[in-house]
Amino acid sequence: MNEEINKLKLEIEELKNKNNELEEKLKSYTNPERNKKYYEKNSNIVKEKAKNYMEKIKETNPEKLKEWRHNAYLNRKAKLKAQQDNK
Repeated sequence: MNEEINKLKLEIEELKNKNNELEEKLKSYTNPERNKKYYEKNSNIVKEKAKNYMEKIKETNPEKLKEWRHNAYLNRKAKLKAQQDNK
């Protein structure tokens, strides 16, 4: 009985260590500070890419653009309603 408990405790510790290790690795991919620095240095490039992408979408798939705008409208409408309900 004690052996099983000790074995489970050891396994829990190993899993906690593994979890911490993976969280540290994940931070390197989701570091908002790094993304912010990249955007500050390359804001013109990022804006130009976004503009080109929107132009491409306008030409190739205007229905998709229409869908995005409709969803944005619905989200704004829901947000306004939620704010009014809170008051």
